[in-house]
Amino acid sequence: MADRDSADLLIEIGTEELPPKALKKLSEAFSRELLAGLDGARLAHGELTSYAAPRRLAAWIRDVALQQPDQTVERRGPALRAAFDEAGNPTKAAEGFARSCGVAVADLERLETDKGSWLMFRSEQAGRAAETLLPEIVEEALARLPIPKRMRWGDGEVEFVRPVHWVVFLHGDKVVPCEVLGVAAGRESVGHRFHRPDALSIDAPSDYADLLRSNGYVIADFAERRDQIRRQVLAQADKLGGRAVIDDDLLDEVTALVEWPVALTGRFESDFLEIPQEALITTMQDNQKYFPVVDADGGLMPAFITIANIESRDPDRIVEGNERVIRPRFADARFFWDMDRKQPLSARIEALKTIVFQEKLGTLYDKTQRITRLARNIAEQIGADAALAERAAQLSKCDLMTDMVGEFASMQGIAGKYFARHDGEDEQVAVALEEQYLPKQAGDRLPSGGVAQALALADKIDTLAGIFGIGQKPTGARDPFGLRRASLGVLRILIEGRLDLDLLALLRSAAEGLGERVDPAAAVEDCFDYVLERLNAYYQDQGIRPDTIDAVMSQKPTRPLDFERRIRAVDAFRKLPEAESLAAANKRIGNILKKVDGQLPEGVDEGLLQLDAEKALHQQVAALEPEVTRLFDEGEYQQALTRLAALREPVDRFFDEVMVMDENAALRNNRLALLAGLRGLFLRAADLSRLQ
Repeated sequence: MADRDSADLLIEIGTEELPPKALKKLSEAFSRELLAGLDGARLAHGELTSYAAPRRLAAWIRDVALQQPDQTVERRGPALRAAFDEAGNPTKAAEGFARSCGVAVADLERLETDKGSWLMFRSEQAGRAAETLLPEIVEEALARLPIPKRMRWGDGEVEFVRPVHWVVFLHGDKVVPCEVLGVAAGRESVGHRFHRPDALSIDAPSDYADLLRSNGYVIADFAERRDQIRRQVLAQADKLGGRAVIDDDLLDEVTALVEWPVALTGRFESDFLEIPQEALITTMQDNQKYFPVVDADGGLMPAFITIANIESRDPDRIVEGNERVIRPRFADARFFWDMDRKQPLSARIEALKTIVFQEKLGTLYDKTQRITRLARNIAEQIGADAALAERAAQLSKCDLMTDMVGEFASMQGIAGKYFARHDGEDEQVAVALEEQYLPKQAGDRLPSGGVAQALALADKIDTLAGIFGIGQKPTGARDPFGLRRASLGVLRILIEGRLDLDLLALLRSAAEGLGERVDPAAAVEDCFDYVLERLNAYYQDQGIRPDTIDAVMSQKPTRPLDFERRIRAVDAFRKLPEAESLAAANKRIGNILKKVDGQLPEGVDEGLLQLDAEKALHQQVAALEPEVTRLFDEGEYQQALTRLAALREPVDRFFDEVMVMDENAALRNNRLALLAGLRGLFLRAADLSRLQ
């Protein structure tokens, strides 16, 4: 307790086991809503510490005020002109307002502002005690939790994510008298379901976590429990001479499943390692919540690490039970693996005709034929083996027809790689079958070779053109075909893979392959704009300013690698001392040219140049133009803009000394032509007038 005006607050909601995949999100939301409620009620408070375990959501908030501060309440009444008649007597409006405030008209104050004068009532409102406000704050916080489907239990009408069994609600050393979710608040928590199922009395909020740990066999802090699991798993793997594979999402889920984690090592027969290790890892992680162990080369070891929720007197029995469970699952995987290899991938091409990709876009067989043509075309452009790209595309969806992928959906592509190797396909084809789906998420690795790049691009571009072509582009949060991910994947492969391909041309080629199935205009123009828009987030994540992106975007470069070069050039240019002045000049030139009616001369007539400032600018532009044009043509935007920075002084002098809009039409148009030519050079890279 900080002082007599505040005290620590503890809220614990004790439940049946909470959904493990939702626990972390529920805890974060509970903490966020509690703080918002305290702030909304004007109850001062200190730092919050959240707790989340399988059977509890809790929060400890330091120094929560015992009472709201007193508040001055002001009510504005009718305007003075409506409050009094010409004789100065109060009108019915004034009397009604005074009556509603519980005072006489004479007791009202007058509010004078720039916009007029009004009657006003001012009163002091005493702050309410915290204990009268806290129950409602907690109930509202619980009501706003992100719970898709709430449940009822017993005969009551209360709803929550799981049945509630106890509630701890302390403000200082006193229980806040109330009911929460139909349960009377108290100071008694409950320990571990098996180790310490008895009640634990909590004297003060600061005792909570230590008491549960020391007496209750519960580590209530989610982050602390997570870290302990990680350390135990790493230690167990180290004893085996290997390295644990720790997926962050799995670690969060396991943390949400246990209150008192104990890591144990189990083993399985090494002959199961003949199965693709990704299938075994998937089974261990997704089905059993185990942590796999790999050797120094990344090869799977015949062992796993499981997290028990109990400190058993006979841990070997727990291990044996887990080993018994994993064997039949691995045996199923081996059965699928053996059966699927009895026929080559190519034998499954015809079966693709039975699976609809999208009703208007045909079957997976139809899609395969389209991406085969696209992949060959892309491979030829990037110097990859076109025949191998074609073969990879033909086989690209065949593993979807295997039992292995039917049982382990995450093996899509990976299984194709293994089956292709077994069939004796070229290694580039095998790798492409796996990498066609890359990148799967932000920051994921990219396809590693030309054949894989060609297939990955072809697959994504066909989907983009097709879905846009039938008018089903993403709206809001709805993106069933993953077009955002596909768009960013295409951009990353082209930019980070340094592939100088024309995206607009690729989309047109894809639309042609779709034939009469789609509207070509929608398939290309709308889709191109949509994909290009993904570059905003892509570059902002790298720290590029939005106006830099806008300056390049305005020119709509159709080759993403060219877009990348322009972005880097403009980003570098704006750091030059000349940048601000030249950006302003570009903006000024743009505004001038917008007002021009009719067509300007194609070039500058030197005979019409009268002033030294316009002659100097023309001479420097003419001298620079051949060199910067060559640099722009070669994609050397940064060098070109650096050279153009030398125009700052003659441009500034021009605007200081030259009247562009001269009354003489010939002089005026000649000067406008000079400015248009200058602006045209800068526009080869970006519209610098958009820089802030």
